[in-house]
Amino acid sequence: MKLTVNEIFYSLQGEGGRAGEASIFIRLAMCNLTCSFCDTDFAGGEEMSVDEILKIISVYPCKWIIWTGGEPTIQLKNKHLAVFRERGYKQAIETNGTRRAPSLIDYIACSPKQDYGAIKKRIPFANEIRLPVQAGEPIPDISLFPEADNYFLSPVFDADKINFENAAYCAEFVKKHPQWRLSLQTHKLIRIK
Repeated sequence: MKLTVNEIFYSLQGEGGRAGEASIFIRLAMCNLTCSFCDTDFAGGEEMSVDEILKIISVYPCKWIIWTGGEPTIQLKNKHLAVFRERGYKQAIETNGTRRAPSLIDYIACSPKQDYGAIKKRIPFANEIRLPVQAGEPIPDISLFPEADNYFLSPVFDADKINFENAAYCAEFVKKHPQWRLSLQTHKLIRIK
């Protein structure tokens, strides 16, 4: 059981409903989208066994894993997740919603970039919808998205700094549509990985 891993690091979740929580990030290689604003190098990686990953993450005091990418659902399956679950780890996934999330995931953060209406078929429920937004872009009606505990607008940042135009656009939208909440990428604001 191997996965192609781009990087593994320990930090704080920087955005969304779990913002500020200590988490182990496992970034898997590969993505099925090419978003113009993507700031992640996910093209390459090292093939690692589940046991190798467990050995690396065992030094961290936290028991929350965030599977991210790229698009982690390209590689990540229940057979992988079961091993980490057996070791007491809770597992979140950050997905673009173009593929089904494995059923053993404990927390789904769906960050859709396209084809909003079809996401419900693949992901009927998400703990959070986190929609990346640039100023002037139309924001789809919330009813297009799966049922979720939280609906976030996430202003797209420019490199490692906030784009105030994007943030103001999202803030104004949230004030008019309070079923949405604002989520800033605080890890970029405070300059942590």
